[in-house]
Amino acid sequence: MPTDSVPELASIDVARLLLAALQNHGVRDVVICPGSRSAPLAYALAEAEAAGTIRLHVRIDERGAGFTALGLSLASSAPVPVVTTSGTAVGELLPSVMEANHVGARLLVLSADRPTELHGTGANQTTNQVDLFGAHVRGSVTIPAGANPESLLAAALASARGSETVAPGPVQINVAFRDPLVPAPGDKLPDFAANVSHPPVAITANLDHGWRNHAPAAEHRTVVVAGHGAGAEAEDFARALGLPLFAEPSSNARFGPNAIGPYRTLLAKHLARIERVVLFGRPTLSRPVGLLLGNPEIASALWSPAPAPWFEAGRRREQPIADPAELVEFAGFPPAGWLGHWQQLGRQAEKSIRESIDATGGLNGPLVASVVWELSRGNLVLGSSNVIRDADLCGSPAEGAAAVVYANRGLAGIDGTVATATGIALARGSRKTTLLVGDVTFLHDVGGLLIGEGEPEPEMDVVILNDSGGAIFSTLEHGAVEESGRYANAVERLFATPHRVRIQPLAAAYGWEYLSVDTVEELRDVLQSPGIRRIIEVAVPRAGLRTMHAGIAARINELDWPETH
Repeated sequence: MPTDSVPELASIDVARLLLAALQNHGVRDVVICPGSRSAPLAYALAEAEAAGTIRLHVRIDERGAGFTALGLSLASSAPVPVVTTSGTAVGELLPSVMEANHVGARLLVLSADRPTELHGTGANQTTNQVDLFGAHVRGSVTIPAGANPESLLAAALASARGSETVAPGPVQINVAFRDPLVPAPGDKLPDFAANVSHPPVAITANLDHGWRNHAPAAEHRTVVVAGHGAGAEAEDFARALGLPLFAEPSSNARFGPNAIGPYRTLLAKHLARIERVVLFGRPTLSRPVGLLLGNPEIASALWSPAPAPWFEAGRRREQPIADPAELVEFAGFPPAGWLGHWQQLGRQAEKSIRESIDATGGLNGPLVASVVWELSRGNLVLGSSNVIRDADLCGSPAEGAAAVVYANRGLAGIDGTVATATGIALARGSRKTTLLVGDVTFLHDVGGLLIGEGEPEPEMDVVILNDSGGAIFSTLEHGAVEESGRYANAVERLFATPHRVRIQPLAAAYGWEYLSVDTVEELRDVLQSPGIRRIIEVAVPRAGLRTMHAGIAARINELDWPETH
């Protein structure tokens, strides 16, 4: 036991002080999993919830809890803690911490720990949790048992906010608790108060950069690429300078007259016409864009007014620019007809793509994605693999931003997609959330459907594109290997991972309404009808996908550059 002259605090008082400090730093939502060592935090959180100052979300799976907290943080831009007991429970958070690291989300890991005297003794659920997440957190602090946590906590939260040189990101707060782990005999919950409303911090880009106040001196054939997280300022820049905009779905810049929907299909033939590229956000989706940005004959610049969590300085070839006037000067002014030609090509390509996907005679991934993209309002969450690429191919840019689009593109994994979407849907002030996922992504995180009795419920549609396996690999080089027959059924078994899971019983088991749609008209009707927690299954064939995409590419390749009149 400690012999320090400073009196040791009871574990419940440490937890109360810690929680009060977190609230002073903007914490309003907390995700917690059950556990004994973390019990002081659980009781302190119950007191805060009863007082109406914290909204609590209980999950039984730490991995899903981490992604739920991540979604809450993404949708509110506020710090969100996830509380776990000691041992393997903490390790379950690694995937969500890694994602938070690469997208700059302020995920706070509150890991309960055993006191030092129990370490190295074989005590149950005791392991070394200090610095467990390594390079994936901005900071890690351990609060010894009985110590006042306030000063150490302030340093950790400052790390989560980032600085002029370091992007925001996750932190670990490892708190040791010594018995007793329960409140004092005289303690009790306060009378329950009405839950205090704390609207989320608005996620809006600063559009007032003065792009229009600067007149570039030189003419350049420039395009704007908006990658994940670029925001509306990419659209504003492209519109201000009259440049074509190539915007990924999760850029939240894919709208307005300058956005060229099927841009990636046009790059194969017309990349050589481009002289310069201005990049906003992180490009994550397509190889054509990767070839564009990697072309040494094309000058490129990255709008970089603040540190980005997804690359290190000097590791990319783009010239980082933080001054609006300098960025305008780099982009230059476009030659006559430059934007108009791309817009005309875009319209022709959209027509060709639609004819190709309609020609299959039934539902398919691109067709479903186009409908979901068109009708989604509020929040739209896109799973990795094929569905986000289908949205990129067929999501027609609207006049203005319709839904706020989210996707776990930090590491582009399928991990925790359902849980992330529930967190986004549960953020204060959040509107209805639509999640579009493939069946493998859904099954990988099916536990994210579990919302405990009495827990806050998300208003959410989960649209599952079910082709009974992982279709994306057939569109990659593995599809050619499969077609060659050289590896028999190895590609189908090891990459496509076919299954026969029935979605309807799963929906019933987790208490979600289930709907199945067979036509575009049915899908439209369902998406426009009211519902709280719904699973919408769309069964589509996987065969023929590679052929369909090859046909689309061939048709787009026939489109010639418009003649100048």
